[in-house]
Amino acid sequence: MPPLQHYFVLSHSICPPLPLLALESTVITHGLPRSQNLQLARDMERVVRENGATPATVAVLDGIIHVGLTDTELEQLANAENVRKISRRDFATAIVKKESGGTTVAGTMFAAHKAGIKVFATGGIGGVHEVESFDISTDLPALADTPMIVVCAGAKAILDLPATLEYLETMGVPVIGYGTDEFPAFYSRESGLPVSARLDTPQEVVAFAKAHWELGLKSAVLVCQPPPVATALPRQAVEGVIQQARQEARQGNIYGQALTPFLLQRLSELTGGATLRANLDLLLNNARLGAQIACAYSV
Repeated sequence: MPPLQHYFVLSHSICPPLPLLALESTVITHGLPRSQNLQLARDMERVVRENGATPATVAVLDGIIHVGLTDTELEQLANAENVRKISRRDFATAIVKKESGGTTVAGTMFAAHKAGIKVFATGGIGGVHEVESFDISTDLPALADTPMIVVCAGAKAILDLPATLEYLETMGVPVIGYGTDEFPAFYSRESGLPVSARLDTPQEVVAFAKAHWELGLKSAVLVCQPPPVATALPRQAVEGVIQQARQEARQGNIYGQALTPFLLQRLSELTGGATLRANLDLLLNNARLGAQIACAYSV
C-alpha cells in the first residue's frame, strides 16, 4: 500500500512552523463566475499574507491532493472544465481517475488536517437543507471529528439554520460568535439564533481551542464572524428570494452536490448581484481573521 504522502503534494511555501491558513477551492471551481473566481482566489491569498500568515489553498490536480497552490496552479484550477466537487468521499475517485477538482469545507478540512494545519477560513459552512428530502452536508460530521479552528460567516443562508445549529450542538461542536452573541446568516449579520460562546480576539479563540482539545475533545471550533456591514444584507431582504430559489430547485429536481451552487447562482441573479458582492467581501474578511488567528496560534 502506498504511503499517504504518495497522494499529496505540499507546496514549497508550506513549511511549518510558519503560520499556515488553509483555504478551500470549491469557491473557485463551483462558487463564482469565471475571472471573478481567479481574482477572488488571488485576493484571499494576498490578504492572508498581508496579515502575517501563509495561504495553503487546497485542491486536487490530476489526481494529486495539493496543499498550497502556485499562482499558475490557481489559474489552471480557475479555468478548468468539468472539474469535480470534492468532499471526503470523493478523494479516491479523483485519485484513481486522475481528475481535478475543488475541495469543499469537509474535503479541505481532511487534507489540511493531514498536513498538520490547525486553522482554516471559508465563506459559510454547509448544513441541513430545508427541503423535503434528507440532505445534510458532509461539512457537519467533518466539523464533529476534525480538530481545527474553522472561520466562517455562519452557515450559508440557503440552509435550515436552526436545524444546522441543533446538529452542531448534538455533535459537541462549539459555535463561537466572533464579536457577536448572534449566529451570522452568511449574507446577513443577524439570524435571531444564539451562539454557544462569544470571543472577541484571536488570542481568546486560540486559548479556547487549545483548552477544548486539551480536554480530549476532538471536534472543530467553529468561529463565526458577521459579514462586513458595508455589503451585508438584512435577513428579511433575502428570505423571500431564498424561498423562491428553493422552490425552483424542487421543481427542477436539483439536489445533492448540485443544489448549493444552483441556489447561490439564483440568489445572485434575483438580487442583482447583491448576494455575490456580500459573498466576496465576507470571504476576504474571513481570510483576514483566519490569518490573524493562525498567527496567534503559532506563538
